[in-house]
Amino acid sequence: QVQLVESGGGWVQPGGSLRLSCAASGATLAYIDAAWFRQAPGKEREGVACLKNVDDETYYSDSVKGRFTVSRDTAKNTIYLQMNNLKPEDTAVYYCATDRLFYCSDSFSQRSPHYWGQGTQVTVSS
Repeated sequence: QVQLVESGGGWVQPGGSLRLSCAASGATLAYIDAAWFRQAPGKEREGVACLKNVDDETYYSDSVKGRFTVSRDTAKNTIYLQMNNLKPEDTAVYYCATDRLFYCSDSFSQRSPHYWGQGTQVTVSS
């Protein structure tokens, strides 16, 4: 059974930074692609970042490109989402997700991995 546990969310002022973590058990993140998604109230779920396991190639939504960075710590079996220059429109619940067959590409946001974490709230406001 794969379990994903996110942490690191919270409240931050516009322009601030947060780093989200997603610790995995039951799966080795070094061998599978994984992604971060978010969902704001009243909005559709959006894929924000995806990390390939083979070559560490990354994909980002246009809304976060240049501000967010996805990375992996193989030893800790954890992926991260470094979020800089946060904006009020980044306010959402953030989820990490993966499964053995999930893969990163330009259309990763349209796919729904099988395993999801419980989510962590990010609130950006002054």
